[in-house]
Amino acid sequence: MRVRVLGCSGAIARDCKTTSFLIDQDVLIDAGTGVGDLTREEMLCIDDVFLTHSHMDHIVCLPLMLDTVAASRVGRPLRVHALPETLEALRTHVFNNIIWPDFSRLPSAEAPVVTLHAIQIGVPRQVRGRTIEPLPANHAVPACGYAVRGPEPRAPWWVFSGDTERNPAFWERVNGLDVSALVIETAFSNRERELAQLAKHLSPEVLASELDEIGLEKRYPIYITHTKPAETETIMREVAMFDQVRPSRREVAHDIRWLSAGHVFEL
Repeated sequence: MRVRVLGCSGAIARDCKTTSFLIDQDVLIDAGTGVGDLTREEMLCIDDVFLTHSHMDHIVCLPLMLDTVAASRVGRPLRVHALPETLEALRTHVFNNIIWPDFSRLPSAEAPVVTLHAIQIGVPRQVRGRTIEPLPANHAVPACGYAVRGPEPRAPWWVFSGDTERNPAFWERVNGLDVSALVIETAFSNRERELAQLAKHLSPEVLASELDEIGLEKRYPIYITHTKPAETETIMREVAMFDQVRPSRREVAHDIRWLSAGHVFEL
């Protein structure tokens, strides 16, 4: 299984694209501005989109991509998977024939360009041999993360936290998985930790305590995502230092890396 990072920024600026991951050639996790770097031919290969939540930076390219591929998807609708609340937000606020055409009923209700499919936390979905499991998230709107595993026997899991704050239920599940890599958000620096808490995002200080929830026997690389462009350098410094400036419950330092668009995970 191959995971390509299309975007992993918390906002836009030059060379900063918002969240989207391409699984092999046919599955998207989130549809942020990074999707705009795909060719039309690459977009036509995508059959399933899994959304973490309804915020604009994670869905903005979904309606635009549908417009790009609509003529070629009649009779072969794109499947969008998300929590029921996220799907309702799409119906009410995006595909409402005011902000964007309702592609779930175009060109007809019987043969739409897109179909919407509700998921549940902890209930895996099989997509052409791969397993995609929604994970708990604690955000300002109903949200989830995802764990994804390839079709090979005993394949490891690629895990994405989604947008979240402190989240014991997430770690309870992740500690039961054979994790190859964890992608976890850290949207704000420590000087903005009160804002991060209000918006239900992580700051380096809170991330440090969250990573202490990883089982002591677990070792895997941790990739930081979703930083705000104005805060990225500060967050990088604070994340790089937190194993040195606070007592850790672990005997070894965390293997923390910086995620960037274009990075490819091979699992």
